[in-house]
Amino acid sequence: MGWLFLKVLLAGVSFSGFLYPLVDFCISGKTRGQKPNFVIILADDMGWGDLGANWAETKDTANLDKMASEGMRFVDFHAAASTCSPSRASLLTGRLGLRNGVTHNFAVTSVGGLPLNETTLAEVLQQAGYITGMIGKWHLGHHGSYHPNFRGFDYYFGIPYSHDMGCTDTPGYNHPPCPACPQGDGPSSNLQRDCYTDVALPLYENLNIVEQPVNLSSLAQKYAEKATQFIQQASTSGRPFLLYVALAHMHVPLPVTQLPAAPRGRRLYGAGLREMDGLVGQIKDKVDHTAKDNTFLWFTGDNGPWAEKCELAGSVGAFTGVWQARRGGSPAKQTTWEGGHRVPALAYWPGRVPVNVTSTALLSVLDIFPTVVALAQASLPQGRRFDGVDVSEVLFGRSQPGHRVLFHPNSGAAGEFGALQTVRLERYKAFYVTGGARACDGSIGPELQHKLPLIFNLEDDIAEAVPLERGGAEYQAVLPKVRKVLADVLQDIANDNISSADYTQDPSVTPCCNPYQIACRCQAP
Repeated sequence: MGWLFLKVLLAGVSFSGFLYPLVDFCISGKTRGQKPNFVIILADDMGWGDLGANWAETKDTANLDKMASEGMRFVDFHAAASTCSPSRASLLTGRLGLRNGVTHNFAVTSVGGLPLNETTLAEVLQQAGYITGMIGKWHLGHHGSYHPNFRGFDYYFGIPYSHDMGCTDTPGYNHPPCPACPQGDGPSSNLQRDCYTDVALPLYENLNIVEQPVNLSSLAQKYAEKATQFIQQASTSGRPFLLYVALAHMHVPLPVTQLPAAPRGRRLYGAGLREMDGLVGQIKDKVDHTAKDNTFLWFTGDNGPWAEKCELAGSVGAFTGVWQARRGGSPAKQTTWEGGHRVPALAYWPGRVPVNVTSTALLSVLDIFPTVVALAQASLPQGRRFDGVDVSEVLFGRSQPGHRVLFHPNSGAAGEFGALQTVRLERYKAFYVTGGARACDGSIGPELQHKLPLIFNLEDDIAEAVPLERGGAEYQAVLPKVRKVLADVLQDIANDNISSADYTQDPSVTPCCNPYQIACRCQAP
């Protein structure tokens, strides 16, 4: 029943209880004239169908569901890319990878990161008088000037990349499993593909490594403690603040935690969801107790679930990419199918964002940058163009449509990294290239180029199962519009001030607090 309801919502029909309620947009005397605070929480590899409020089969997100009932839920919200580094770069710049230079992931040995001539959201707000903090996964370069403390964040606590990019003594659950860090003096061995055994995972506080290897079992609680401390201290200071929390959940390895009675695979994933939800709940509770009237909280995800991790991956919900699934491979993370980039999203700001609203507006992670800048009464960086737009009117219930067009960059499954070969135009979606990422069964969908694009009507076919017939009137009416918007954006990018990321690698830049210890082990001070 839930998926049928979603289909009707996507068709733009309003139901009782989902209409925008009347909201008193007058701000209280206490907050009038003050700049708002911002808390942006980004989940990792969380599926659209993992959120209980999105009609998930299991209800493991009680705090997020409560936030949805107290704010706005978006059902047509998209990551700016379908993999880690490009999605995060777009969040912090409001620009696609072809503009900001970040088109694929950075490595443990990466010399560079998000190009230094790109201005981050934190830098803009810092210049506008904000206290800025980041907690969690950075993945935009860790060496030298690419570190978060040099990219606008006054405070940083977290892991500089994905938490599977280094060994730990508490390796948690992965598929296939990875070994713990070596303990003795003998040579380490890489027992599984994609396992890191030579260097332990580092945890930073500002510029210092405070733990290597990280204890993954206690990481969520550490993140919650640091986040709530930052909110308390920033609120006490009297200055507005920006807090960006990039969670380790739901990326593998999933932490070892208390498991309920259920089939083992789903128990593990469900327990991880509940731990993540509890962390978010602690942050929201702290906001509610310290700065509720003047803090805008935005929750979303970086990309869809990592299907090759099998039972340790999330749910795409109804966005199953049937056309691709029939040809092999996964239509989730790393692809431009809906399961790869359509992500959960919630907005919460008591007194400003309407309560218990489901929005069908077409929105993107790209919109966070210009929206926050506008609400902070700051100015966008000059001399460059942006792909995101200020969506304040949508958030405050005064407008519904959002974007007319979005572009989904290639993210690893097919085509050149970062290239724009998938176009969302209103209810239509056109693919000039298709391919499936590695699936749970190990299969990879072949890359296929489409001179005449596949075009799906998502209003009628959210599973992307049957493309429009190329000879049909609907296809012939949509095709020239798709060609025009694609040609327009490519011309706009060609005329823009674009950046180029340094993807060179050097083992000497690997974070290591004690090179004389095996796996770089060190004691926390």
